Amino acid sequence: MKGNPVLKVFSLNSLSVGVRLAGGVITSKIIAQFLGPAGLALIGNLRNVLSITDSVSTLGFQNGIVKYVAQHQKNETKLKEILSTVFFILLGVVAILSIAVFFGAGYFSEVFFKDTAYKWVFKMIAFAMPWYAGNIFLISVLNGLGNYKKVIKVNILGNICAVLLSAILIIYHQLNGALIAVALSPALLLIFSFIMLRREISLTIFIRRSFFRAIMLKNLFYYSLMTLVTVVTGSLVTLYIRNLIIDLYGETQGGYWEAVNRFSSYYLMFITTLLTVYFLPKLSAAITNKETKTVFHSYYKTVIPLFGAGLFLIFVLKYVIIKVLLSDEFLPVGSLFKWQLAGDFLKACSIILGYEFFAKKMTKAFIATEVFSFVTLYLSATYFIKQYGAEGAVIAHAFTYALYLLLLLMIFRKKLI
Repeated sequence: MKGNPVLKVFSLNSLSVGVRLAGGVITSKIIAQFLGPAGLALIGNLRNVLSITDSVSTLGFQNGIVKYVAQHQKNETKLKEILSTVFFILLGVVAILSIAVFFGAGYFSEVFFKDTAYKWVFKMIAFAMPWYAGNIFLISVLNGLGNYKKVIKVNILGNICAVLLSAILIIYHQLNGALIAVALSPALLLIFSFIMLRREISLTIFIRRSFFRAIMLKNLFYYSLMTLVTVVTGSLVTLYIRNLIIDLYGETQGGYWEAVNRFSSYYLMFITTLLTVYFLPKLSAAITNKETKTVFHSYYKTVIPLFGAGLFLIFVLKYVIIKVLLSDEFLPVGSLFKWQLAGDFLKACSIILGYEFFAKKMTKAFIATEVFSFVTLYLSATYFIKQYGAEGAVIAHAFTYALYLLLLLMIFRKKLI
């Protein structure tokens, strides 16, 4: 497999994710040492706020931008219309949101922090929001152009700078420094993404008001709808599961389930980042079933075996991992790994098929399958949790993705065989 482009991207992507994970660990250690648990909780709230602003300010257009840029990258006229339309609509949305956040800073501070003392943070976010949206826009364009190496480099450089900024500000300015670092770190990425993109295309040539085409928004809003369904429904079901475990078995059991989910999010980051950076543009550019099949097969032949081997290693070393990353108090989490890892392997097998919905703008099919998976998870979790406690949640996770994968294999059978 020497010289395989997928493996090359996987290696570079692994470095990027490794830097992000290391940065997260280092930053968490610094926050814990200088600010304590209360400070860590406050920073977590702010991160949630930024996740919301990122999603709303870009209207969930990221995958749509990747798809249409990849599809029309050789058609200069179409590319100009796509970039100009997205740029100006996001500019308007960001302007409205920034004004709302700035003048509503006291209200948002009260809602998210239960104290109006942090309204200055929201005013800072209001000024930084155009930077967030700008970076997401530029990164999506780079993805669509197939420059996955530059996207990964942007992420690596941005994360290194974010860790350094956080360390300096927290050490010298404590909690206020931490809040500033969290709010400004995403904005730093814009500098790197702009440098990378300007070497590919001239934004002053491709982005002009005369190229704006309102009709293109109809296609982009399909992606916005798909993102909304996934984010909102998924969050509600996850919240329900966690609360059900806590209500029936206590906060400790709920903490165990949360811990195994955090581990899951760490290693799945390798898969989701690789799919977004490399495979989504490939699927978007694929026109015939044969071309799509080639993309699917390259994923299953290269990525899945490596990911499976990694999951096996995690299972073998699960108690060591728990002790190193958590503490002996979390050792009971080890009993949850078997079903969680099984579910995550099935999820990794199915997720690329799910990306085909985005690549081919199959909105109705995507929403139908997402609703199916969330309903299945909701019902199975309700049943299994009542029978087996926190372990029931991970059993439901594996059960849901087994059915979800089976459903997607039936839908895309002509593109797989």
